[in-house]
This record gives sequence, structure tokens and C-alpha cells, in this order.
Amino acid sequence: MLHGGSWSTVCDADFDQQDAEVVCQELDCGIPVKVLGSAAFGRGEGQVWTEELQCRGNESEIYFCPSSSSLKHSTCSHDNDVGLICSGHTEARLVNGPDSCSG
Repeated sequence: MLHGGSWSTVCDADFDQQDAEVVCQELDCGIPVKVLGSAAFGRGEGQVWTEELQCRGNESEIYFCPSSSSLKHSTCSHDNDVGLICSGHTEARLVNGPDSCSG
């Protein structure tokens, strides 16, 4: 997730189907097939986004999803990076996945 000019991984805590729908749609990768936790595609680098995303599923970009701070997420680390598999295919890809629509 790009925020404030730097990339962050997203914590798997409370990342749900609506959040996944927005990400897959934004990347033109179809619909979510599976949301994976515990750094399923490997540990990311840099900062971890610790705010809870509260997407409704109809936002055009993850940036437009509301979010809220939560102390329970302060323990998130790259061990908790969320992974996502979408149904489609595109030239871009999610990091460390086996194809362009997972990572």
C-alpha cells in the first residue's frame, strides 16, 4: 500500500473480503479467490500498515477506504503480512507471488 510516498505491507488482522475486493478491482485482477495471512508469500520489507481497513467493497482504490487506528494492531509485524489471490491476470503483479494476481 502506498501511503505518504512510501510503501507499506498490510497487516492480516481484520483484512477481510471487502478489502480484498477493492485491491483485486484496483489491480484489474478480477475478484478475490483467497485471503491469506501469516506472510503466506513471504515477509515484506519496510513499514507495516497497522490501521484497520474498513472498505465497503465498492471503492475504486484502497486509498479511498476508511481506516481506523487500533492498539491491538500495534503488534503487527512482517510475520503478519496479508497475502491475496485474485481471479484475474494483468501485467502488474503483487509482490512475491507466483503470478501477477497473488502476493
